[in-house]
Amino acid sequence: MERISTYIKQTLQNAYSAEEVRSFVMLLWCDVLGRNSLDIYLEKDIDLSVSEKEQLDDILQRLLRFEPIQYILGEASFCGHKFQVASGVLIPRPETQELVELIVKENQLKSPVILDVGTGSGCIAISLSLAIPEACVTAWDISEDALRQASINNEQLGANVAFEQCNVLSELQINDLCYDVIVSNPPYITINEKVDMERNVLDWEPDLALFVSNEDPLLFYRTIALHGLQLLKPNGKLYFEINRAYGQETISMLSQLGYTDCKILKDFYGNDRFVIACR
Repeated sequence: MERISTYIKQTLQNAYSAEEVRSFVMLLWCDVLGRNSLDIYLEKDIDLSVSEKEQLDDILQRLLRFEPIQYILGEASFCGHKFQVASGVLIPRPETQELVELIVKENQLKSPVILDVGTGSGCIAISLSLAIPEACVTAWDISEDALRQASINNEQLGANVAFEQCNVLSELQINDLCYDVIVSNPPYITINEKVDMERNVLDWEPDLALFVSNEDPLLFYRTIALHGLQLLKPNGKLYFEINRAYGQETISMLSQLGYTDCKILKDFYGNDRFVIACR
């Protein structure tokens, strides 16, 4: 085992931090090669088969190109579930789990009607559907790739989400269904912020799900909030994941549109991450 662990560490040490490398060692050993994590601590000397060695080398080379490990493995963990992910779909983030937990905690209605705008892999909508089985959950996205992946996740995880292709920035056909909750983790990284981003995000994850123009960083929040004035029931709530640099601006915009009880919440890193507002 020590030889394999050393091989992984030496291969990746110039590309990743020591903490990341340790994480990759554990992940590759347990999830990819199917070995017991105890073998690492016991420093067992275990030989790999030819096919296992080829698989390991392929993954290491992809990691050296900074391909996200979630794309390599084809899955990401979120809210206790395994979501399939692939290039073209944003990888679910741990911070977003807090948003799901918050919605579940605050919405103890018998059969809440929920809309997820910009669903991506479907992680928010599907997790809400599984956590609140009586909920009626609809999810929108503009991307056919994302909707295809989200539908696969929906079926495999046994959720009951209705997916629709929709460009929220275009004029919507407002139907009679009003929502108790609208949630969105829209594109919120400005173009200027690209210079500070890691290559595994910048080179691999979809621009469509990440970036908004420098000139109008609140574009998606404002548009969704405007639609929310028609789509939300009285006392219905907006839940946003936000760019921490624009929390106060988001609150001011929502207040100007007439939303009440607007507040910013921090994530587990202590950063401004979520905004809640009531219609």
